[in-house]
Amino acid sequence: MTITTVRIASILLGGCLAASVFSGPVFAVGNDNSTMPTCKKGEIYDQKTKKCVKQQGANVSDENRTDYAYSLAKAGRYEEALAMLDTVKDQNSAEVLNYRGYATRKLGRTDEGISYYLQSVKMDPQYAKVREYLGEAYVIKGRLDLAKEQLNTIMTICGTACEEYQDLNAAILDPSKI
Repeated sequence: MTITTVRIASILLGGCLAASVFSGPVFAVGNDNSTMPTCKKGEIYDQKTKKCVKQQGANVSDENRTDYAYSLAKAGRYEEALAMLDTVKDQNSAEVLNYRGYATRKLGRTDEGISYYLQSVKMDPQYAKVREYLGEAYVIKGRLDLAKEQLNTIMTICGTACEEYQDLNAAILDPSKI
């Protein structure tokens, strides 16, 4: 081997090693409740211990219970989500009302869902997620005018690039996506 060949091989090997160091897994920072694991019935996912625990006697916060209820609803376990929301001490939070609206709407009780969404909007008019779900409920009811009002409000809250705007806009354009 010539010295040039050895140098080229060293550079290539060094580049491969550097690439392997920087290509490891990337972990997102934040609280995306829709990806929280769901447990078997009668258990709740405890965010502190990062495991499923018995629901009865579980010492988890209202926020944990609310987040878990949303995860259950996103997993299609709407009745369980509503039961979990019933265990939250503060029933008058924008999130609890929004997720209760989501679960009831998904169970086919759209008008009841809308009533929860409207209560949530009163508590936090700048909560984009409730505006998205309220707009989707209006699409289901055939009230595209009201859905577009929610879309415009979302635009003032977080712009057109946020997930809530994108999802509601897609639902308005193609209601079969709900």
